[in-house]
Amino acid sequence: MPQLLAPALLQQLQQRLVPQSGAEFHHAAIGRGGQQQQNTSIRGDHIRWLNNAEQPDAQWLTLMEQLRVGLNQRLFMGLFDYESHYACYQPGAFYRKHVDALPGSRNRILTTVLFLNEQWGADDGGELQIFDMENNLLQQVVPEAGTLVIFLSECFPHEVLTTKRHRGSIAGWFRVSNSHYGF
Repeated sequence: MPQLLAPALLQQLQQRLVPQSGAEFHHAAIGRGGQQQQNTSIRGDHIRWLNNAEQPDAQWLTLMEQLRVGLNQRLFMGLFDYESHYACYQPGAFYRKHVDALPGSRNRILTTVLFLNEQWGADDGGELQIFDMENNLLQQVVPEAGTLVIFLSECFPHEVLTTKRHRGSIAGWFRVSNSHYGF
């Protein structure tokens, strides 16, 4: 979905990519919990989680809440909450092919990526490639400002190609509740 956001909100989100005191970016890791580790041969971005107490993060999270409610009403997806972070890729950074949820884990259901990059050129790299489970390339998305991509987290492997200039985005995941019927 190209040009999803109002220009003013997009510009405010872009400004949040600039490091601020007390809200610095840190090197992204792979894995969860105690098995989380940094591995720059797989992933080279730096992240900062969105904070609902700060603008414009709260505006973005409100939009995603509206989307969550709409998806649940129309598609009966049972989406429970949403988590997201800013992702910054310096020149030379990439993220190797992966899925955002382990098959059958049902923690992350839908992945969202909002691109924050102005005037992205054909030679700038950093494209998001989305594959099917048979490893066929389905889509290559140029990370142009305001474009939102949504896909099923455990069904579509994807990767970020090596970028040749600073690349920013907001990556997020709609999740379902870990408990069912009170258990």
